[in-house]
Amino acid sequence: MADHFSQLAPYPRRARFDLWAPGAVLIAMVVLAPILSIVWIAFNPVENIWPHLMATVLPRYLGTTILLMLGVALLTALIGTGAAWLVSQYRFPGRDWLAWALLFPLAIPAYVGAYALVDFLDYAGPFQSSLRTAFGWASARDYWFPETRSLWAAVLVLSLALYPYVYLLARAAYREQSGCTYEVARALGCGPWGLFWRVGLPLARPAIAAGVALALMETVADYGTVQHFGVQTLTTGIFSTWLNGGNAGGAAQIAGVILMLILVLVGLERAGRGSARFYRIGRGSRPIERQAILGPRRWLATAACLLPFAFGFVLPVGVMLANSAAAPEGWLAPGLGEALLNTLVVAGLASLATVGAALFLVYALRQSRSRVMRWVLPLTLVGYAAPGAVLALGLLIPLAA
Repeated sequence: MADHFSQLAPYPRRARFDLWAPGAVLIAMVVLAPILSIVWIAFNPVENIWPHLMATVLPRYLGTTILLMLGVALLTALIGTGAAWLVSQYRFPGRDWLAWALLFPLAIPAYVGAYALVDFLDYAGPFQSSLRTAFGWASARDYWFPETRSLWAAVLVLSLALYPYVYLLARAAYREQSGCTYEVARALGCGPWGLFWRVGLPLARPAIAAGVALALMETVADYGTVQHFGVQTLTTGIFSTWLNGGNAGGAAQIAGVILMLILVLVGLERAGRGSARFYRIGRGSRPIERQAILGPRRWLATAACLLPFAFGFVLPVGVMLANSAAAPEGWLAPGLGEALLNTLVVAGLASLATVGAALFLVYALRQSRSRVMRWVLPLTLVGYAAPGAVLALGLLIPLAA
């Protein structure tokens, strides 16, 4: 009897139609549509001004953008990594609340920080006015002051707004490291600087590289900050060529340069990171025991963590509150309520769509047996790397046509 049943053919299962893979492909097509639109318009413009762009404005746009990126990369890495190292490794006055306060500048848009910095440091602002009053200066000819609307001011503002990306990832990397590593390094004679340069920094390098890459993507996509400072970048070139010059094809070609720059950034970040994941802890590892900073140096650590928070969050919020108190009638402006409602609606709908699409893709990757899913998820990540101005251009030009 057992042999008889063992020879029976298995009951055929009804083939189920896999809805996950087509749905994921549809989401990927929606994400890639603006980018493909940009590529198509760039290679098939109504009026090809690429030679003119190459001979006139494009080298300047590209050079300024690269300088901006280099400055932001350096400052965000210094501020974010240094602050993360201090709050993860040491005990000093204010450490507990500064560990969270250092994230607050991420809530302030960079262009708001730009307005606040110019308002505070400009010739008619409170800082220079106080200097003239204190030293008896009558005009700008009596003293030298750095130009507030410049490339380096834009670098400073963007760095203060974006360093939390590096800080958050670096702090997480330091917290996941084993305390045994640092104990062995101290036993071998490493001092505070040696611990950072020879142990902490190499172990957190993948996280720092990822944070800097995120900050640079935001830098390339920024429009409000650089426009306020009068800095001509690739992003401002898109709007200038499209809106002022009336040439959508030229704007798409500049957007294509931005996409290439973003792809280079992603490639460099992945090449530098590779498969490294140095900060994973094992079962037997111990958490890092923070060392107390003694003497006056503890206040230096407090100041080092307090300055980014003060200039990245307190200053913009203080300037906005002061201006609001000086003109309270602005709260009753007729368009303010409508603007607030539109902001909440757009943010809410975008959040729902983003979370819904992300959950669908992740669940589809788990449930679907289609080989297509191996390619769909990486393709959807391209949409995050592409700047918002590029995506908007890829949508608006076909719709306007």
